[in-house]
Amino acid sequence: MKKLVLAPIALSLMLAGCSQSQTEQTQPTVKAEQTAEKVQEMAKSMDKNNPFFQPFDTEFGLAPFAKIKNEHFLPAFEQGIKENLKDFETIANSTDKPTFANTIEAIEFSGSLLNKVSNVFYNLTGANTNETIQKVNAEVSPKLSALNDDMVLNDKLFQRVKAVFDAKDSLKLNTAQNKLLTDTYRAFVRGGANLGDSQKTTLRDLNGQLSTLAITFGDNLLAETNDFKLVVDNKKDLAGLPDGVIAAAAETAKKNGMDGKWVFTTQRPSFTPFMTYADNRDLRRQMHNAYAMRGNNDNANDNKKVLSKMASLRVQRAQLLGYESHAHYTLERNTAKNPQNVFGLLNKIWPAAIKRANSEIVDMQAMIDQQGGGFKLEDSDWWYYADKIRKAKYNLDEEMTRPYFSLENTIKGVFYATEKLYGLTFKERTDITTYHEDVRTFEVYDRDGSMMGLYLADFYIRDSKRGGAWMNSFRKQSKAQGTIKPIIVNVLNYPRPTADQPTLLTFDQASTLFHEFGHTLHGLLSDGHYNSQTGTATPRDFVEFPSQVMENWLFEPQVLAQFAKHYKTGEVIPQDIVTKIQKAAQFNQGFFTTEYMGAALLDMSWHSLTDSTEITDVNAFEKEAMKKAGLISEIIPRYRSTYFSHIFAGGYSSGYYAYIWSEIMAADAYAAFKENGIFDRKTADAFRNNILSQGGTDEPITLYKNFRGREAQIAPLLEQRGLNAK
Repeated sequence: MKKLVLAPIALSLMLAGCSQSQTEQTQPTVKAEQTAEKVQEMAKSMDKNNPFFQPFDTEFGLAPFAKIKNEHFLPAFEQGIKENLKDFETIANSTDKPTFANTIEAIEFSGSLLNKVSNVFYNLTGANTNETIQKVNAEVSPKLSALNDDMVLNDKLFQRVKAVFDAKDSLKLNTAQNKLLTDTYRAFVRGGANLGDSQKTTLRDLNGQLSTLAITFGDNLLAETNDFKLVVDNKKDLAGLPDGVIAAAAETAKKNGMDGKWVFTTQRPSFTPFMTYADNRDLRRQMHNAYAMRGNNDNANDNKKVLSKMASLRVQRAQLLGYESHAHYTLERNTAKNPQNVFGLLNKIWPAAIKRANSEIVDMQAMIDQQGGGFKLEDSDWWYYADKIRKAKYNLDEEMTRPYFSLENTIKGVFYATEKLYGLTFKERTDITTYHEDVRTFEVYDRDGSMMGLYLADFYIRDSKRGGAWMNSFRKQSKAQGTIKPIIVNVLNYPRPTADQPTLLTFDQASTLFHEFGHTLHGLLSDGHYNSQTGTATPRDFVEFPSQVMENWLFEPQVLAQFAKHYKTGEVIPQDIVTKIQKAAQFNQGFFTTEYMGAALLDMSWHSLTDSTEITDVNAFEKEAMKKAGLISEIIPRYRSTYFSHIFAGGYSSGYYAYIWSEIMAADAYAAFKENGIFDRKTADAFRNNILSQGGTDEPITLYKNFRGREAQIAPLLEQRGLNAK
C-alpha cells in the first residue's frame, strides 16, 4: 500500500498498480557478461561491511537482519541509484537494433542492488520503523522519484521501447511477453515520455513534491496515532469492558509507566473494543473524536495542508499528461477504466446500503428510548448499540466467540484450509533471524513435497509498526533468470498475550488473518516468468479479489470444527454459536457498507477534481462531498481525509473503491466453490491455475473468465451482504 517509486520497481507499480509495495529481491544486471566487471567495480567503491554489498548467503536468501544496521541503508540506496542509472544508459546507448531481449527484458532485469535494499527497507518502514529510517525515507524518496523520471523521460530509451512496441505484431511473443511489452510502452507514455523538455522538467518537480508529501502524511499520522492515550484511573469507568480488554489496557499503562491505571489508544485493537463495550458514553465520545480527528488538530502533525497540496499537484500532473483528472489518469490502468464506471458501481449498491443503515438506526434508537436514554443516536454510539442489538437479535456476544479464536488456533485454521484447498504444508522454523523478535517463520511446501517459499508472520501491535494489516514480499517469485522462490510476509496488529491468557481474536480479527493470508497465497502460489508480473502485481481493483475469497472459509462449520477450540478446555466451538455467527453475518451491513463506500466516494471526490487550486478548507470540502453522496450524520466515512493513508500515503488514490469491486468477483467466485464443494479439488485447482498462479500475466477480466467461464455477477455480493432484501 505504499507509494514507492523506483525502477524497475516503479515500472512494476506503474504496470500493475498492486496493493503492496513491490520492493523486489536482487536480480541479475542488464547483461550477464557485465556481472563480473560490476562486482569488481562495486568491491572497489563500497564498504565491505555493508551487507547489501555482499551476497545474501543465508539459508533461503533472506536478508541477514542481524548484520543490517540503519547506517547501511543510505549508502546502499545511493549506490543502487547510480547503478540503475548506468543500466538505463547502457540500454539507451546501445548501437544494436532494439529487440525485446536487449530493451524490454533489459529494463525488467535492471536495478539489482536497488531492488535488494528496497526489499528490506520498505518492509521496515511499515513494520518496524524508527526515526533514522524515517529520515532516510524522506531523503531517498525524492531521489527515487527522480530516478523513475530518469527512466521514463529518457528519450533514447523510450525510442528503443517504442521501436520494439511498433514491431510487436511481428515478434511472435507469448501472452506474458506481449503484456510486458505493451505495459512497458504504456508506462513510459503515462510517465511523460511524449512531453516536451519544459513539460518534463515540470513533471519531475511534481513527482518529487508528491513523493515527499506522501512520506510527510504517513509520518504525521503515525505520530498522531502514537501520541493519543485515553488514561482511565477510575475502575468504574471500565464498566462494560471485557476482562481481556481491561487486562490489555493495564499492560499498555504499565508499559507507559502508569501502573495501576488503564490506557486505551486509537489503534484498532484498543479502539474497537472500547467503542463496542464501554458503558461510559462520554469516554466513548472522547475516544471516537480522537480517532476521527487524527491529523486534523492544527498541530505539528496536521495533515490538512499536506493532503490539499497533494490533491492539487495530482490534478496538475494528470492534466500535464493529458488527462481530465487524477482519477481518469489512475483508473485507465485498472479494470474499471474510468470514473464513470466506478460511480456506476457504487450507485448500484449505495441506495440499498443507506436504506439498510437507516433501518439499523431505527432499531438502535428504539433501544435507547426503551432504556430511557433521552438522547439521539450519534456516530460515537453506533458500535456500542449495534452490539446490543446483535445480542438481542441473535443472542450473539462477540466475547462469547473470542475464547475459541486464539491466535495460535486461528493460524492452524488458515493452514488447514490452505492444505485442503491447495495441498500446501507449513513447517515452522525458530532458528531463522528476522527483523524483529515477534516475527515467526515457516517453510512452505507444495503437495508434491517441493518447497514453495518462506512465510513470515508479524502479528503483534507495537509503536514501530503502522496500523492496519497487509501482505508484502521480501522476494517475489520469478523464473526469467533462474528459479526464484518467494519470501512473503503478513503484518497485522493484534494485541499481545497477557500473563493470564493468549492473544484471543474477535471473529472480525480472525477474518482479517484469513484475508491477508489470501494475499499471501497470491504470492506463494505465483508461477510467472517476469518479476514485475508475479504475485500481487495486478490492478488495484483486482488485487483484493483472492484475499476476499479466502475469508469465506472462516464461516464454514467444517473449517471451524478443525481449529475453533476453547483456549482453556479444548472444546470445539458449539454448533449453536456457529449457527449464530452465520445468521449474524449480514448484521450491521448497512453500516459497514455505507462507512466503506463513504470513504470510497471521498477518495473519488478528491481525485475527480479538475481545478488545481488548493482546497483551503479541507473539512468543508469533505463535509460537502459526504452531503452530496447522501451519507447520514450517524455515520462517518471509514477514513476521513486527514488519516486516509490508503490514498495519501499509499497506493490507493482513486482506488479505494477497489475493495468492493473485487468483492463482486470474490462473492461470485466463492459461489463456484459452494456449488461444487468448498474443498472441491477441481475448483481449487482452477482457481490456483487461472488466478493465484497468474499474477499480472494477462488482463484480469481474461483471468477471471478463464476461471469462471464468464464475467462476475453482482447478485452473489448483494445476497452475501443481505442488501438484496426488499
